[in-house]
Amino acid sequence: MRTAYRVETVRAAERALMERLPDGTLMGRAAAGLAAVCARLLRPGPITGARVVLLVGTGDNGGDALWAGARLAARGVAVTAVLVDPDRAHAAGLAALRRSGGRILAVDDALAGGGSPRVWGRPGGGRNGRPALIVDGLLGIGGRGGLRPPAAELVRRAAGTGAPLVAVDLPSGVEADTGEVRGEAVNADVTVTFGTHKPGLLVAPARYRAGVIHVVDIGLGPELARLGGEAGPEVVAPEHADIAALLPSPGPESDKYRRGVVGIAAGSERYPGAAVLAVSAALRGGAGAVRYLGPPAGAVLARHPEVLVGHGRVQAWVVGPGLDDTAEGRERLATALADDVPTVVDADALTLFRDALPDDRRAPLVLTPHAGEAARLLGVDREEVEARRLWAVRELASRFGATTLLKGSTTLVTVPPTEGPPPPVIANPTGTPWLATAGTGDVLAGLIGSLLAAGLAPGEAAMAGAYLHGLAARLCPEPPVASDVAEALPAARRLVAEPDPVTPSG
Repeated sequence: MRTAYRVETVRAAERALMERLPDGTLMGRAAAGLAAVCARLLRPGPITGARVVLLVGTGDNGGDALWAGARLAARGVAVTAVLVDPDRAHAAGLAALRRSGGRILAVDDALAGGGSPRVWGRPGGGRNGRPALIVDGLLGIGGRGGLRPPAAELVRRAAGTGAPLVAVDLPSGVEADTGEVRGEAVNADVTVTFGTHKPGLLVAPARYRAGVIHVVDIGLGPELARLGGEAGPEVVAPEHADIAALLPSPGPESDKYRRGVVGIAAGSERYPGAAVLAVSAALRGGAGAVRYLGPPAGAVLARHPEVLVGHGRVQAWVVGPGLDDTAEGRERLATALADDVPTVVDADALTLFRDALPDDRRAPLVLTPHAGEAARLLGVDREEVEARRLWAVRELASRFGATTLLKGSTTLVTVPPTEGPPPPVIANPTGTPWLATAGTGDVLAGLIGSLLAAGLAPGEAAMAGAYLHGLAARLCPEPPVASDVAEALPAARRLVAEPDPVTPSG
């Protein structure tokens, strides 16, 4: 499980570790890791003479960049540091870069005509061409809001070169704790982060500005573990092994009820395909049996003759995909909610379920809104949900007392708050933009329902469902349709069970 901690927790861990280490040790570890990643990016071929530009702000983030630049310059790399505020640049890092032969420029000189060719290069390639690499050391994890002049102009100029851009700890201009982007920000090709992920590196929209993420171990692990009792991770991202450990497998004594029977109250004469897709995913997700309630039963049975039709015993329900807001649809919703078993609430049922909940219901709910549905539930604009995804998923879980899966560019899952520190939000790493097609949400709902019926806890079922759903989409030929994703679920299950798998990077 990849973990991401809030800035205050990371800083507390750093302070505790620095008390036991000589001055400068942590920055030295961070700079060594950053320089190593940059050197790998400069290959293949010799790195001697390659041009690297450092964009340097104030504080320790700029210090990391300067010390890494000094290491590269000592290996023959032509390093130029552009200082946003020369009087506040990290003094020791600046001195180290000078000793190693690096070049120093103030931001005004770098943006003016005379300094620009030396920094950004001239057309034509070779030593006069663009830099081989640009390092963003402008803002650290404590930065708030977007980039301000002249840093914003530096970043625009850097982007115009087309050179790969490496962010130090996280892309400047994004919010470390939330993943929000409130103004101009860096779009990095690679982010080298220290000690642990930060939440913004795992959560959209910031996640898609980070590029490939490398975590450099600087020794924070034991301190973060010690602090975990007081302030655990803010966000976690599962890996193959985490999902494999959750997925049930039938044993010698299994029958359909031990494997789980899931009820599907979905579909309508207007949306028959939604029912078929939800049922397909429930079956492919490992359910012992699927019981379907409602029309059009003929379409479902034509695709899956093994489905049971009508009322009967179930261990979980899925309600909503393709369910019309009609008297018949509301009746099916009420029937499912009256059965006090775990229930996935999706699609149109999200706007109807509160009025249909029995007063004495105790079984858990799993809500699966996309951003538009979440906005209606919260009474805010869709844009606010998309910009503040961590807030939105937590608010939904708290307000409705339900496990919530917020679909989108980064699918997030969280469980309702209890006593003590808030539970971490789960950021799914396996999604793909190809899932933005009709019917894939119906597949996800059916899959989660099958996992609930098999006995997984609501948060586990939602996490595993999102992970397998995204992985199945990656296994499909492009562009996939929703039925392809349902058919690929068994292959996704097999893939997570393989020994020593390589987890998708998201």
